[in-house]
Amino acid sequence: MFSWENPDDRVAIVQMNSELRHARLELLSAECATHQLRLRFSTEDIARYAEPDLLRKAIHSAATLNDFYASIERQIPQAGQFSPPSGPKLNEEQALEISASLSAYVREQRDRYFPSAMPLGAQRKAIMQPFFPPALLGRIRAVELEGACFPDPPFYSKARDLGFLSLPNFSQMPSLTFLDVVVFRDQMTDSALFHGLVHSVQFQILGLQRYADLLVRGFLRTNAHFAVPLEAHAFALESRFARNALESFSVEEQVRLWIRESRY
Repeated sequence: MFSWENPDDRVAIVQMNSELRHARLELLSAECATHQLRLRFSTEDIARYAEPDLLRKAIHSAATLNDFYASIERQIPQAGQFSPPSGPKLNEEQALEISASLSAYVREQRDRYFPSAMPLGAQRKAIMQPFFPPALLGRIRAVELEGACFPDPPFYSKARDLGFLSLPNFSQMPSLTFLDVVVFRDQMTDSALFHGLVHSVQFQILGLQRYADLLVRGFLRTNAHFAVPLEAHAFALESRFARNALESFSVEEQVRLWIRESRY
């Protein structure tokens, strides 16, 4: 059994949580696909008309996963036992201050990169067309930094003073989205572009200030960048695209669905 006091075990625990985040994103993608199925078809029609072998395999996978996670749930420590370090606790004024700083940073970086950014080429637009509105694809600009790292934003020092100790490392980010500008640390890939475009849709629908506020409050709840709902949704949709780029779906509809269901 792992011990948090053992340095080697701490490394393994970090790796375990990284793999759990990946599993969670895959499960989230499956949940989104199942929700779409539930919206369109009744359980009676699925049971009667679905391909029997396909349906049995889906049920078996869901049941196996449920059994596995249920067995874990029964072993979760009770209150007072070990729990990982909690995130910062901010008052409303502090949360609004961080949100405002984040909004200002996004706007500044958008204005910084926009002059050197290029429109998407015809081939990239064709690949993304089944998932994003043509108007959005026409507005998006992209920049490739050829290996240069993103510096941490200026407000990070203040955020750390407020207790944010697990902030994402910008130098390891493959890309960042600033409204309608997607900046790539290295060469642009289809998957990385898709991820960036999801965030651009979120910006477009939510607005910059609400996006920043949801990002900050999501981080306060989860204390992990990849678990923030805005980011988790982008990863889940990117994973769905990567598995089958021929399966078209509307990212805008997915984002609006999450907003209606208050999942952000």
